[in-house]
Amino acid sequence: MSLKKQLKYIIRRVLSIPVRRKVTAASNVVFYSGVKVYNLLNNPDKIVIGDQSHINGELHVFGFGGEIRIGKRCYIGEGTRIWSGNRIIIGNDVLISHNVNIMDTNSHEINHLERAAGFLNIITDGHPKEAANVNTAPIIIGDNAWINFNSIILKGVTIGEGAIIAAGSVVTKNVPAFALVGGSPAKIIKYVN
Repeated sequence: MSLKKQLKYIIRRVLSIPVRRKVTAASNVVFYSGVKVYNLLNNPDKIVIGDQSHINGELHVFGFGGEIRIGKRCYIGEGTRIWSGNRIIIGNDVLISHNVNIMDTNSHEINHLERAAGFLNIITDGHPKEAANVNTAPIIIGDNAWINFNSIILKGVTIGEGAIIAAGSVVTKNVPAFALVGGSPAKIIKYVN
């Protein structure tokens, strides 16, 4: 390895120390300079990242719960935000492009009075440890899936192995393995190998 590559590696490792304290990550996970981690449970085991993954987005675990599991050899693109109040499982070899939002929660209450009070509490007291009326449901993304830029994956969705989500899609329902889906809401366009 050249001296330039060695220096780059050392600098990247030193800059990633604050991030690594908030997650459980393999030693060869790469965190890019724009990475942000909001682990409001202050439990590194709530965000687990597998070998050789590259993280260039934001990972959020809410104070009222949540868990993010990212498999091996995954890429999380710049500007992507993964928000968990329940559980998000991302398989191995998953490519998530830039500016994708993955949310397993509504984040706020549906009732307007509860939502206003909840938002005020966040501003004044920080994120709550409990959120009784916030809807959540787990998200599972299968191995070898590809989620293109500016897509949104909503709570309760399972994306099958090898599935492709077209750019700008809003995924509200399960996606079968090896399906190419697109649109808002996303619909099956065709199947791929």
